[in-house]
Amino acid sequence: MTPTLVRQHQSHADSAPRVDRSARARDWSEIQERMLVPLYEAVYDRLDVGPATRLLGLRCGSGLALLMAASRGAAVTGVDAASPERLALARERLLPDPPPGGNAGTRARTAAALVDGPPADAAGADPAGYTLVTAFEPIGGLAGDSEGLAGLLAGALPLAGRGAAVVLAGWGPPERCATSSVLRVATKLADPVGGTRSRRATRRDDLEEVAGQAGLKPDGSGRVACPFGYADLDSAVRGLLSTGLFDAAIAAADAKQVDKELTEALHPYRRPDGTVWMPNVFRYLIARLP
Repeated sequence: MTPTLVRQHQSHADSAPRVDRSARARDWSEIQERMLVPLYEAVYDRLDVGPATRLLGLRCGSGLALLMAASRGAAVTGVDAASPERLALARERLLPDPPPGGNAGTRARTAAALVDGPPADAAGADPAGYTLVTAFEPIGGLAGDSEGLAGLLAGALPLAGRGAAVVLAGWGPPERCATSSVLRVATKLADPVGGTRSRRATRRDDLEEVAGQAGLKPDGSGRVACPFGYADLDSAVRGLLSTGLFDAAIAAADAKQVDKELTEALHPYRRPDGTVWMPNVFRYLIARLP
């Protein structure tokens, strides 16, 4: 779900501003990222993540999942070459500057490392080999998004020890995800130029296919309720835009049109108190290195 710098359609180049990547990353960190906390918790509980865990987080973004693992005592390393803005926020969370006059104790206690580059660049962060590799960015939101995940795994798996757990995540069935109806806005507006990156129905075996292609052996799976809840419509729009799933729509149309149609699509999920609530189910797969 990584934000990208999008270009406005040429006819709107002078009238529509480019996406503010820093603001988008902040919206992800402050609004949207927490929606997947139940997924992180379910996986960490199932795998008993703790002091013996050496975790490599792929596309770690602003680092909330890493922070939760570190709070359990795990040594964590995050890699994210796609969004330096999100990674900067992860550094604020995981590698805060020590207090004036103090030592680097805060850094030491977090046992964290962050890498702005491909997974191979994390080789030196944990020479002993990682015991857990996570790819929490769900696939199934855009057609072809599993292809990027396969490439990340190819670079990450050589860094993991034998028998290490690898966790993949994906959107649940559209009928169990209220947000699927809202994502149709992205499909409709992106079609003139987006084509193959439009929304598609998630297949149940998507995660297994990726794992099989990577040479991994499935070792369990689960479904987790991850409702998307927002304080108001504005927060909902900002949060959903921060996922990057609407970038192609913005490039094909313009930001104002996407905002307008996205707001309209959210109205059925608005409660009398003004909050927005969309039930969703996400799926995870645990696989092992043979």
